[in-house]
Amino acid sequence: MDRLWRDFAKGFKIENPVLRLVLGMCPALAVTTAAINGIGMGLATTAVLLMSNIIISLLRNMIPKKIRIPCFIVIIASFVTIVDYTMAAFVPPLHEALGIFIPLIVVNCLILGRAEAFASRNPLVNSVADGLGMGLGFTLSLTVLAAIREILGAGTIFGVLIMGTSYQPAIMMILPPGAFLGLGFLMGAMNWWDERVRRAELEARKEALSHG
Repeated sequence: MDRLWRDFAKGFKIENPVLRLVLGMCPALAVTTAAINGIGMGLATTAVLLMSNIIISLLRNMIPKKIRIPCFIVIIASFVTIVDYTMAAFVPPLHEALGIFIPLIVVNCLILGRAEAFASRNPLVNSVADGLGMGLGFTLSLTVLAAIREILGAGTIFGVLIMGTSYQPAIMMILPPGAFLGLGFLMGAMNWWDERVRRAELEARKEALSHG
């Protein structure tokens, strides 16, 4: 149970796809102009990641090693097609907003990376935990980045005006430079927090040794 929890939780911080592993940068920078886009892109990626992890884990002993990458890509592409048509049928406005970046999930390094590094080498339950954790961590990162850009760049969140009519939006935040600025801010904030926690733990150890 402890290992399952670690496999799930690592995607949120220790191995966060966007803020730690720097994977999936194309959608992270391109579609995060609005919070709803971040959630939609993140959940679509999570669905593909989870389903591909399941199938690859189940077939890991049957897929020849020499052709494993092409097999992984076929499996991933199949689920991307399912997600693409499902979104087109049930959430057409979101599907149109995300555009080409939904089919491009096929070449997202996060999906293929988890297939190769984890799902092809671990049992089903662990692969499910890994897929969910990594996918939801990816979704959280995209949503936070998109929310920051939408609030600063448009004065809205999920399309609802929250900054008042007198607010002058920083248009740059919903343009490409704003994506890099927002991402850099989030990475810096996470590094600052980690350093603060590390120093607190170091001080606690020194204090314990001095009293011991």
